[in-house]
Amino acid sequence: MPRKLDGKIALITGGNSGIGLATAKRFVDEGAAHVFITGRRKEELDAAAKQIGRNVTGVQGDVSKLSDLDRLFATIKEKAGRLDIVFANAGGGEFVPLEKITEAHFDKWFAINVKGLLFTVQKALPLMPKGSAIVFNGSIAGSKGFPDFSVYNATKAAVRSFARTWTVELKDRGIRVNVVSPGPILTPAIDNITGGGQSASEFKDNMVAQIPMGRWGEPDEIAKATVFLASDDSSFITGAELFVDGGMAQV
Repeated sequence: MPRKLDGKIALITGGNSGIGLATAKRFVDEGAAHVFITGRRKEELDAAAKQIGRNVTGVQGDVSKLSDLDRLFATIKEKAGRLDIVFANAGGGEFVPLEKITEAHFDKWFAINVKGLLFTVQKALPLMPKGSAIVFNGSIAGSKGFPDFSVYNATKAAVRSFARTWTVELKDRGIRVNVVSPGPILTPAIDNITGGGQSASEFKDNMVAQIPMGRWGEPDEIAKATVFLASDDSSFITGAELFVDGGMAQV
């Protein structure tokens, strides 16, 4: 039986853990010929590649550094010659109330979540043939006003805006651009991100109370949605935002 991504060459930024790692595994299982993953920490990146097991290359780097992106795409060009799928997943954030936001906090997260995504796409384009797909990892935070999270919320709103604009800019090249927007997902990063002075346990419980499905999501649930947007199953979908959030931003 043919698989959804048979023969495709894919890139997943931030592919060393959480949603990125789950998606890399799912891409390989769906027949991707090769998946390139990035991460800033070599030890974690090597461990992720080992978990995936086959058809994978880890390239250490920081998406906010253009020299690292140049090295990444030089590697992809040398090893594969093209790129059919980009999942711009690398990102993060920290809870900081408005009155305590610093220039360093602002610069850090806009550099990773916005600048890094922009130049990942720009530098990928020369390798992407007609029929390619770009998927951004957005967030329900781009549509909701989570307190003490304003910089992160704003970066994800920017990501959504990029998808709309680049859908138009890339239509003549036959490249689709979509966004998968997770709600609360259980990843290793969650235990390090809490808001309002809450413990990790209190934060998780507070989130569950706001999710109609009554639970947190799993990374593989985002991975499956990303496979859909990256594959021909979504061939008439572009410029869209697919919420995978247990209904949290929908009601």
